Amino acid sequence: MITMLSINLNLLTTLVLIGFLSLSRTSEAAPANGYSICDNTTTFTQNSTYHSNLNLLLSSLTSNATIDAGYYYTTTSSQDSNSAVYGAFLCRGDLTSGTCQDCVTTAAREAVQKYCPFRKVTLLWYDECMLRYGNVSFFRKMNESPSAYFQNPNNATEPNRFNQLVAETVTGLVPVAANAQTGAKKLAMKQENFDGVEQLYSLVQCTPDLSSTDCDQCLRGAIELIPECCDGRKGGRVLFPSCNIRYESFPFYNLDTSTPPTTPPPLPPPPQLPGSVPRSQVGKEINAVESLQFSFGTIEAATNKFSVHNKLGKGGFGEVYKGTLPDGQQVAVKRLSRGSGQGGEEFKNEVVLVAKLQHRNLVRILGFCSEGAEKILIYEFVQNKSLDHFLYDSGNQVNLDWPSRYKIINGIARGILYLHHDSRLKIIHRDLKASNVLLDGEMNPKIADFGMARIFRVDQTQGNTRRIVGTYGYMAPEYAMHGQFSVKSDVYSLGVLILEIVIGKKNTNFYNSDNGEDLLSHAWRHWRGGMPLELLDVNLRDSYSRSEVIRCIHIGLLCVQEDPDKRPKMQKIVLMLSSYSLSMPSPERPAFFMPSRTDPNMPSMTCSSSDQPASNSLSLSVNEASITELYPR
Repeated sequence: MITMLSINLNLLTTLVLIGFLSLSRTSEAAPANGYSICDNTTTFTQNSTYHSNLNLLLSSLTSNATIDAGYYYTTTSSQDSNSAVYGAFLCRGDLTSGTCQDCVTTAAREAVQKYCPFRKVTLLWYDECMLRYGNVSFFRKMNESPSAYFQNPNNATEPNRFNQLVAETVTGLVPVAANAQTGAKKLAMKQENFDGVEQLYSLVQCTPDLSSTDCDQCLRGAIELIPECCDGRKGGRVLFPSCNIRYESFPFYNLDTSTPPTTPPPLPPPPQLPGSVPRSQVGKEINAVESLQFSFGTIEAATNKFSVHNKLGKGGFGEVYKGTLPDGQQVAVKRLSRGSGQGGEEFKNEVVLVAKLQHRNLVRILGFCSEGAEKILIYEFVQNKSLDHFLYDSGNQVNLDWPSRYKIINGIARGILYLHHDSRLKIIHRDLKASNVLLDGEMNPKIADFGMARIFRVDQTQGNTRRIVGTYGYMAPEYAMHGQFSVKSDVYSLGVLILEIVIGKKNTNFYNSDNGEDLLSHAWRHWRGGMPLELLDVNLRDSYSRSEVIRCIHIGLLCVQEDPDKRPKMQKIVLMLSSYSLSMPSPERPAFFMPSRTDPNMPSMTCSSSDQPASNSLSLSVNEASITELYPR
């Protein structure tokens, strides 16, 4: 009786839902341009408890689609915790409640019947709304993945000027949406004149459950994708689960509901190359940032006279201490070695420039101290330890689940993209590795030890150096062997780091005695053999996204190809990580690839020795250093 009753109830629920979904309004147009992402690794069976709970959830979402906020989330569960379903919808902020309900109703019907039947995790976007559900709670959490983007097929008549107007407009809308009151629509829209005839219409929106900080971060992450996805096009759209942006040359939203025009903040003046800056300008720069300068007495007191109990670690160019400023703020203090050979004014000038680099995935430089022989950098203090502490310590690996690892990979890529492309200075890190990635309280990655190498007078040009700094095993072959560095050197290091995060083993300590392989050779053999999932850290085998893991391995192998020109640019890497629809080329064999001694079918190649530099004019320095190329942008 119990089994029969359960089946009848499930059937009744299904019939009620189908009947409810069929009652779509005929007075409004159907939602346009449906795009779905379905997780193929998590499915359910017909008439299961999950199926019943999903039907109840979709019915609840469609019935609540008339609420003024245009956003609603809920959950349905049973005694079986594995059958809980979490769902939400977000309608475009300018829509009426009737249009919103039409879109949500259509989305609920098409999700289960057309796009993602029997998929536990589903994300469905239309022009008018988004529908999302899954078996894990995502409420009040900022998610940038999975994502999608679309571009207007028409090119702008003056692409450079149009791009600039788009960037200024959507960036100016971010604080308007992010700072909306709790529970209100996190929405901002604006119409701008382009050339007297053509107009620009822009909209940014977050789910109202996000904090102001998370909304700001989400929208800025979406804006970072515009240059690669939609450069020079008359319109573009970037979709994240927690936020979205869109701009067009035609009015795609209701103009009478748009927010009052806002004035974007003025762009900062372009920086100049150190050495070509007039002395008067240097003085203005220093005076404008006097708040960055700390006295030695303040730093000495903050660190309890650089007490050994406050010591956090030692890098290649100095020791790091934890400190507490008089206002209670905790900081990390890096006391540079006295052999740097740089004058106080030059030191100040560089700190002033680098302190202006601010990105959520970079450790911030808060200030400096320069008194006599003392040169000290003050960084923000990051609560958790570095990534290697969680990745390679067997006792902590279980705390680093796959969603955390995927978020970390995305964050590192965005940080490097900023250094290479979006910052006021063009910076090549040259020592990207797990120990140089710190994790904050929410396990967000922050790249450390960047941007200060010119302090140490490294003899370099834009393309090569006579002194190799970095960590063996992460250095691109053209850099390790010939001193040639570029943005593609960092791409190589990122590829090694991505593979380490997926596999859970350190590149420099990995050696497969059975096959005589290093980590890259090990990854390549499994990829060529069609067994990429066997590379995954054994601690993650019970819970992971198959598509995300394979994508990360694929990107990692693209990054470590021997030919630098074949390695993807950082803009492309960020897109590949965030877009399920982007096709990727097949990787070629990694640099320093060592064919298996026990697998005669694997192709062979000539290997470059990584034991010594190819030229005796190069010196290898394994340390914590990073390199800055100070280019005007």
